[in-house]
Formats: sequence, structure tokens, C-alpha cells
Amino acid sequence: MSVSLVVRFPVDDAELSALHARAFGGGPDPVVVPWAERLERHALTWVGAFEDGRLIGFVQVCWDGGAHAFLLDTAVDPGSQHAGLGTALVHAATEEAKAAGCSWVHVDFEPHLRHFYVDRCGFRPTDAGLIRLT
Repeated sequence: MSVSLVVRFPVDDAELSALHARAFGGGPDPVVVPWAERLERHALTWVGAFEDGRLIGFVQVCWDGGAHAFLLDTAVDPGSQHAGLGTALVHAATEEAKAAGCSWVHVDFEPHLRHFYVDRCGFRPTDAGLIRLT
């Protein structure tokens, strides 16, 4: 079986929500605002990984409309993890941001993902801040 990376693919709410549930644990969150609507409104681009027509990976690239982009929702189906798919998704996302004229791609990550983002994907660790609003 081969995996295809598809940029700005037509998003199915149930399929993407199910992938997030598998990748991040827990049940799918109810979709209040459809994924496609959110992505069209806020994302520079997004990339999906498909195997035999099934969505097994996803990442979105948001941006400020200028030089800065940032990654959100990087997810790989647990059965497809640790095979380079996440790295391929992040690489494709950063190439899309570069092609759009961005100079910087930011990503926030939890400590257990440091190896992935820093060692595998080449991000430089920086200080960042976070406020929980809910």
C-alpha cells in the first residue's frame, strides 16, 4: 500500500474528527463549525495523508497573512505512526508555507513531542507562552 499526500483536499468532518480522536485519544468532539469552513477561513493550507482512500494523517498551516505561518492539528493515525508519515506531512506543510512566501513556520508542542519536532523535523526550540482561556 502506498500513501499519498494531498494538499487542500476536500475535508469530510466525520473523517477528520475521527482521525483526531484516534490520534489524540478520546471520542470525536462535536463539530460546531465545519472543518472545511474553518480551514477555508483561517488556514493558508492543509495537507492530508491518504492510504487506499482513507485519511491517516493531517496537518494545517495557519498564518498571519505575511511572513509567519504556524502548524496546527498535526495528527497521524496510531497504526501509521513511527514510519515517517508525520515528518513527511510537516515537510510538505513547510514547503507549502515557503511557496506562499512565508519566512517562518512556528509550532508549539508538548515536551514528549520535542524529539519529533526538533530532531526529526528540524525546528529550533524557543521559549513560548500560553494562556488557557477555558
